[in-house]
Amino acid sequence: MGKKGLKIGVDLGTVNTLVYIDGYGVIFNEPSIVAFDKKTKMRIAAGAEAFDMLGKTHNSIHLVKPMEGGVVSDLDATGALLQFVFERLHTVDIDFRKSTLLICYPSVISQIEKQAMIDLANRMGVKDVFMEEEVKAGALGAGIDMFAPSGSMVIDIGGGTTDIGILSLGDLVVSESLKIAGNYLDNEVTKYIKHTYHLMIGPKTAEKIKITLGTVREKLNPDKKFTFAGRDLKNGLPRRITIKQSEIRHIFLQAFDGIENTARKVLMTAPPELSSDIYQKGIMVNGGGALVDGIKEHLEKSLSLKVTIAPNALTSIVEGSKILLKNRGNYLVKPLD
Repeated sequence: MGKKGLKIGVDLGTVNTLVYIDGYGVIFNEPSIVAFDKKTKMRIAAGAEAFDMLGKTHNSIHLVKPMEGGVVSDLDATGALLQFVFERLHTVDIDFRKSTLLICYPSVISQIEKQAMIDLANRMGVKDVFMEEEVKAGALGAGIDMFAPSGSMVIDIGGGTTDIGILSLGDLVVSESLKIAGNYLDNEVTKYIKHTYHLMIGPKTAEKIKITLGTVREKLNPDKKFTFAGRDLKNGLPRRITIKQSEIRHIFLQAFDGIENTARKVLMTAPPELSSDIYQKGIMVNGGGALVDGIKEHLEKSLSLKVTIAPNALTSIVEGSKILLKNRGNYLVKPLD
């Protein structure tokens, strides 16, 4: 038998790229980063292999993150990453010319960038390509029935952006996006360590601090500690320090103030009938930021609404692509199983 066309869903995230194939499940989940040879401009690594090079390269290697702040920062790198993903998919018995590809994207990218990604996929052999917003796919993947004639609210805290939306009858009714998300928190941690301890740390260390100590809880018992090393800005030598969770908490509280204010803005512009639905059902929190310690209780107190954390917060977007691929552009009717 010859190769067959399949349905492929891609979550082209700022931090990670994930791929779902109908009948196979999620078969790819690696960092969204590409390494190029500066002289030849050729790709030398991508995904996990390129991520391992972060902060350790020499002058001949250029590391690029195709997505920054929820937008396409480098179209060539985006193409190289998609090419890398497609090469990995060749282990599956698939005919790309007969396949359908869905690319899930942050809501802030432009129409020109969307068309450029579709063109890239076309050049790689996939002719049937369409795109959908990540917040919609994430809601479906988290188990929300957005095809119902009632309102559902999602706060998707990703790597580059936080997307907040109210969905009903298969589409977004109201939505907002802001660049306070995972990468923003990493940068704020880096700045704090630099200004407070005169120590320069790399992106991997900042992310470890965020994951280990990040919290929005009112009371910390115990006040956790984390030890790490960096480069002393005074003498240039390596130095090791220990910081407390209470030091990092203020960074998260300030960031979540911005997220909460945007959530209020979305709620204030929602039609009254949908507001009633949201009061009954509450808010679904999705994305990597949904895993921040204490987020459920913090948002419930701030927004006076019930909050549910998505059970599959890190993979819900790509899992939601399964339903979007079934419907292929017609979202007014719930798809058949």
